[in-house]
Amino acid sequence: MGDGQTVSPLALVMLRGFTGLILFWLFHFLFVRERIERKDIGLLMLAALLGIALNQMFFLMGLQLTTPINASLIQTSNPIMVLVASSILLGEAITKRKLTGILIGAAGAILLISYGQKVSFNLEGLKGDLMVLTNAISFSIFLVIGRKLMLKYNPITVTSWMFTFGVFYIMPFGLPPLLETQWHTLSQGTWLGIAYVLIATTFITYLFNNFALKHVSPSIVSTYMYLQPLIASILSLFLGMEKLTPTKLLAGVFIFIGVYLVSSKIKGTANIKDIS
Repeated sequence: MGDGQTVSPLALVMLRGFTGLILFWLFHFLFVRERIERKDIGLLMLAALLGIALNQMFFLMGLQLTTPINASLIQTSNPIMVLVASSILLGEAITKRKLTGILIGAAGAILLISYGQKVSFNLEGLKGDLMVLTNAISFSIFLVIGRKLMLKYNPITVTSWMFTFGVFYIMPFGLPPLLETQWHTLSQGTWLGIAYVLIATTFITYLFNNFALKHVSPSIVSTYMYLQPLIASILSLFLGMEKLTPTKLLAGVFIFIGVYLVSSKIKGTANIKDIS
């Protein structure tokens, strides 16, 4: 645990699991109360493994061993992985328009993330880079198989069961460090950071992400992640932490064009039928 002022990655993942479990089941009890069919339990368990356990554990552990810039750049491969997985598992066509949009969006995101930063992929951070890559792969496959569940059930129902199974996957690795955490030594800033992770990046993110997955294809959901560095830069500009440069402006244009090409539909084209 080091100096006692931080929480280990696996302890934080365990805490996120418990928080998601409690909050989503509370919402399910109050607003949904939907039952699932026994035949879908296996798919829910797989979705929990990919979308909760592997996704969260490998990202936070990898982030501890590599740099934030490396992790952000690796994450830009997610939409491409989703496009390939959607083609294999859902039969979704890889159109030139979508592929072009993803590549343009990726170029903009990479340009924005790496601008003025030192990027270094080396053997020292290789383990962390591979962990973040595993996170990206697992989340990409989850978006594809999760689409089928979201179309059949309320997203809150699906997410409640995902966190239920996810907690059991995480528990052997996350419970021991969670119990060893010296909570009384944590600073106020650390507690605020933990609260943000639990509410914003766990409950709200999974809630909105899975609701989006019910209404649009996995490739569109994944492409919108290119907006994250753009939104962060816009906020930094308003707060006076960064200055607007031609490079950032060009990166923003690339991202908007990429997201538009992936999410918009050409008139006269038929929608791809989802496998149910």
